[in-house]
Amino acid sequence: MRLLILGGTEFVGRAVTEAALRRGWQVTVFHRGRHEAPAGATVLLGDRTAPDGLAALADGEWDAVVDTWSAAPSAVRTAARLLADRAGRYAYVSSRSVYAYPTPAGLAEDGPLVAGASPDAEQVEYPLDKRGGELAAEAAFGDRALLVRAGLILGPGENVGRLPWWLGRIARGGPVLAPGPHDNPVQYIDARDLAEWTLDAVRTGLGGPYNLVSPPGHTTMGELLDSCVCVTRSDAELRWTDPDPILDAGIEPWSDLPVWLPPGELHDTMHGSDVSKALATGLRCRSVAETVADTWSWLGSIGGKAPQRPDRPPLGLAPELEAKVLDR
Repeated sequence: MRLLILGGTEFVGRAVTEAALRRGWQVTVFHRGRHEAPAGATVLLGDRTAPDGLAALADGEWDAVVDTWSAAPSAVRTAARLLADRAGRYAYVSSRSVYAYPTPAGLAEDGPLVAGASPDAEQVEYPLDKRGGELAAEAAFGDRALLVRAGLILGPGENVGRLPWWLGRIARGGPVLAPGPHDNPVQYIDARDLAEWTLDAVRTGLGGPYNLVSPPGHTTMGELLDSCVCVTRSDAELRWTDPDPILDAGIEPWSDLPVWLPPGELHDTMHGSDVSKALATGLRCRSVAETVADTWSWLGSIGGKAPQRPDRPPLGLAPELEAKVLDR
């Protein structure tokens, strides 16, 4: 298989690149040159936001394209149009944020979508950007477009700061504010599992939308944080706390306490996805213990500090606010 990856040097794109190289595929990576591409990939340089930024893609043919773009849909539109006659399939890594909020638990791929998205739009807001990217991919590739609607993505290489923050906080030890309930369900996808499923999907010719996170019951907030304690071997004491005191203290779910959402509407939206369609087409999800352990190992290999995407704010709870809630 000849694979073109638009991106390919960070987190999800890198996981796809490395997985394809392990399969022996011919991999071409198109990126801006800010990070080194995995060894074995052919590198094309360009900035898709600049005039003539796709010049390096003027020639060449590929069996499939994987695009992880998260900003202006017009950038997906331009790339997809350019490649429509020279690539077999176009996999766009989208998001479950394309569903109209609130998203009820158990919503499948045919659920209502956000209104107002356009494939020609400049960057607006994340749900509209991702839906616009989907529309752009479909306009150019039709049923050859694969829409990978990922949820929360974790694993080695994470540059958003969710699991790395928890690992760093728990590694410091001492009392840790653990947001309850302990058995609160969590759905996520390891970037490597997303990569393997996406490559299988383009190889077998799948198209259309697929929700891509772990199945219901895969793990809980308790199991996630217990795994962090285990791999860091710290003396951390998880102090499980009900949602109300946390929220009353002004602590923001998802940003101050990454991954966590209290039970309710927002939790159902993020951690209540129907993934039966992806499971029926071969989705396999490794255990949360493996994801946590491998992320901790990766952090150790790069000096303990995870990279941070410049377009995302740093996450995590201020120590003084954590201490204030724990003291109560």
